[in-house]
Amino acid sequence: MVLSRRTLFRGAVAAGGAMVAGGLAAGPAGAAPGLVRAGRPALTHGLQSGDVLADQATVWARSDRPARMLVEVATDPTFRRARRVPGALLLPGSDFTGKTVLCDLPDGTDIYYRVTPVDLHDSSLAGEALTGRLRTVPRRAKDVSFVWSGDLAGQGFGIDTARGGYRIFEQMRKLDPDFYLCNGDNIYADDPIEPTVTLPDGSLWRNIVTEEKSKVAETLAEFRGNYKYNLLDENLRRFYAEVPQIQQWDDHETHNNWYPGEILDDPLYTEKRVDVLKYRARQAYHEYVPINPVYDKENRIYRVLHHRPLLDVFVLDMRWYRDANSPDKQAFNDGGILGFEQAAWLKRELARSTATWKVISNDMPLCEVVTDAGGKFEAVSQGDNGKPLGRELQIADLLSFVKRQRIRNTVWLTTDVHYTAAHYFDPDKAAFQDFDPFWQFTSGPLNAGAFPPAAVDTTFGAQQVFVKAPPYANASPATEFQFFGQISVSAETEAMTVRLRDNSGAVLWSKDLAPHGR
Repeated sequence: MVLSRRTLFRGAVAAGGAMVAGGLAAGPAGAAPGLVRAGRPALTHGLQSGDVLADQATVWARSDRPARMLVEVATDPTFRRARRVPGALLLPGSDFTGKTVLCDLPDGTDIYYRVTPVDLHDSSLAGEALTGRLRTVPRRAKDVSFVWSGDLAGQGFGIDTARGGYRIFEQMRKLDPDFYLCNGDNIYADDPIEPTVTLPDGSLWRNIVTEEKSKVAETLAEFRGNYKYNLLDENLRRFYAEVPQIQQWDDHETHNNWYPGEILDDPLYTEKRVDVLKYRARQAYHEYVPINPVYDKENRIYRVLHHRPLLDVFVLDMRWYRDANSPDKQAFNDGGILGFEQAAWLKRELARSTATWKVISNDMPLCEVVTDAGGKFEAVSQGDNGKPLGRELQIADLLSFVKRQRIRNTVWLTTDVHYTAAHYFDPDKAAFQDFDPFWQFTSGPLNAGAFPPAAVDTTFGAQQVFVKAPPYANASPATEFQFFGQISVSAETEAMTVRLRDNSGAVLWSKDLAPHGR
């Protein structure tokens, strides 16, 4: 195994330094200065890894007190000839979370990592270690498989241990994917968890409850508490320890249907300014998900993860840069749902991509009509089925660019609407026709209420080829209406297979896509 201790150390110090220098805000009330406790530090919420590349990965942990992550890295699960990496500091300014970037990893390899929390002042005081696994990206063509979904702990449905908890994660884990793409709504910061929810048949959904999840999140501690709540689930922790993540976000990491500058009309909130809440939400996001720390410093989420030569994954942020929700009938592009800078970045990165498949992870759907209060619209389409207006203008410009630049094999993945579906965008059936045909696949929720299908806007010729959704609103996770998607790409043929699955792991629908010339 070619693992240079020097380069590993360099990556670890860079990550730890980011967490220390980034301090950002004070820790939770009462966390300082009386932090020195007797005994050894302990890891409190499992391990996570994410943003894995051919030679690099980000590893996350949280301690119960100030400590340092000591990370051991090996290609052997017995950790023979492991390298030790003094990793990130776990300090109160980041709620004792930290991320260590491991560098110079061998490509296309299962990497085993073990994290031990070590006292900052006495190295003999080390806590119990936890072990994880990740798989680096191969530099040469090799079969790749991943899963995606979103919407966790929504509509009051939290962790019911008697019903198996977040059981869908165990079904995803059994598929041994190379990575997991969370398409957004990884938490529901605006949705308190009550002890019970009465289901239509009269039975009770019984939640684990915590103080921080008993109300809507307004303080930084409450936003952090939403992430800690989900990490109480055994299925989720097991999955995160074995499967690297690519994390996105959408609205519920802050507030339902939020947009910049919004003043909330919500009696549950004392802080009505979204522009205050969103910064606390973003800080908690960067602290609790294993996104590479370079994006913590840049305070952004949109990025591209290269799984070349077969796959590039483009992660969008359709929340932070959007225009205000409105009737969405304006005849000019005012920044749309991406903002000007992100839209230019996406064009640039798509044009640079040499991967066979370009997967665009859009946290909001392109064709499903998602409404907001007061005759406003939340996603891209407003349902008029005619020429592009409002946010559709930005998407029309992007689709035309993709066609002009001959960027082949784009596939869009989304969640948001709480059902699973496949849509084929056909220019021959569209009001706007200056684009090449493409697919968008929808799959979710993971553990939240499921809903009937939304109306489909045909401005871009969207044809609903498949859908599975409940016939009534807010179907619970006790039903079969919880979904995730799986994508596999063959190294031999470069063909992509898309499978839409339910929470039993059963395949509901599948589609083989052949690559077009690049």
